[in-house]
Amino acid sequence: MSKALIAVDMQPTFCEGGELGVEGGNAVAERIADYVNAHRGEYAYIATTQDWHIEPGAHWSAEPDFVDTWPKHGAAGTPNAELHPAIKALIIHHHFKKGQYSAAYSGFEGIEDNTDRIQTREEVAAEQSAGKTLANALKAAGVSRVDVVGIAESHCVKDTALDARKFGFEVTVFEDLTVPVSEELGVAARKQMTAAGITLAESR
Repeated sequence: MSKALIAVDMQPTFCEGGELGVEGGNAVAERIADYVNAHRGEYAYIATTQDWHIEPGAHWSAEPDFVDTWPKHGAAGTPNAELHPAIKALIIHHHFKKGQYSAAYSGFEGIEDNTDRIQTREEVAAEQSAGKTLANALKAAGVSRVDVVGIAESHCVKDTALDARKFGFEVTVFEDLTVPVSEELGVAARKQMTAAGITLAESR
């Protein structure tokens, strides 16, 4: 069976010192880089996802509730929205940008965009209509199993993994290559993923 690896939102905006920094984010980036360097040959397809917010509406708020609204983060074109240096150094070729003009948690909501352009609403919609999605890319690569890593386990990793299951893939989340926003939210996310048939494991 062909496998894919999806590295979710490994961006400085979600690591220590970023606008929505998660404790342990930088260490996770380094561990993911080590894992990819050791296991790259096992994967038919490797992709990253990025929050790439241009005008995401109420997703950004001056008075965020940290449930549906958040401080400004992942702003397209800013250094903190780029890939973490440890991940950028891996020279991965497929990058899915999400949340340009709306909230987006799952990588499956994004479009493949291997540039750092600021796309218009019309361009994003056209790419979506053209099917430049993660689900289509995985199917075109003959993938049947998906391993998910990245930040944050309680949010975008969880939603990406759940969507992968909905699209019919066998899914594993590597617990040592992700980190939740809080342990409480991490426990809830793990219960939800397990109930959906997602395997939680340690990377080899």
